[in-house]
Amino acid sequence: MAEPIELGLFLEGEDAERFQHYLDYPTDTDDGRELIREAAILAREMRL
Repeated sequence: MAEPIELGLFLEGEDAERFQHYLDYPTDTDDGRELIREAAILAREMRL
């Protein structure tokens, strides 16, 4: 049976707080939405 991979990433202090805040309130920009839209189109075109 396969063993889980340990990533070894630990955030502490302000870094942990900022990351948690981002998870709770992710940013949503016009550029980000356009990038996701382009990725979705490419994924559909490349589907096997």
